[in-house]
Amino acid sequence: MNLARILRHCFTGSLAVRRVFPDAVLIAIEQAISRTEVSHDGEILFAVEAALNTWPLLRDQSARERAIEAFAQLRVWDTEDNNGVLIYLLLADRDVEIVADRGISSKVDTEEWEKICREMEDAFRRGQFEPGVIAGIRAIGNHLQTHFPAERKGGENELSDRPVIL
Repeated sequence: MNLARILRHCFTGSLAVRRVFPDAVLIAIEQAISRTEVSHDGEILFAVEAALNTWPLLRDQSARERAIEAFAQLRVWDTEDNNGVLIYLLLADRDVEIVADRGISSKVDTEEWEKICREMEDAFRRGQFEPGVIAGIRAIGNHLQTHFPAERKGGENELSDRPVIL
């Protein structure tokens, strides 16, 4: 059990999320997702969570494990071509995880997803949350455009582009 991590999670609440992701930033993220989804048939969802609840924290749940839970909870897997991608940020840990459905994960190496995560985390360490998230969205969009170019008529949106605060 990591005492520093527990304290960080105890003192990171919803106000911290609102401080780094005010409404204007959430709107910019939503618009970035909308813009990139015009060029591909994939689906991107951004979710941020301030901190883990007590029990998962005491069990030392990793951000990756929580991201996988959120992927299921938010039904990112429920797209026609299995090409949904979740960008999950656990703010207390400043840890970004990308969970990609089987349709896209079979086409993009894990190292590519990890590279995007590290670049986002680097931006966050510099306090650049909005640019960091938008750069991550663009990078993911590039992969989706390569493997799932836009073909749907009417640009059907299977997942909301609006960021989710868990």
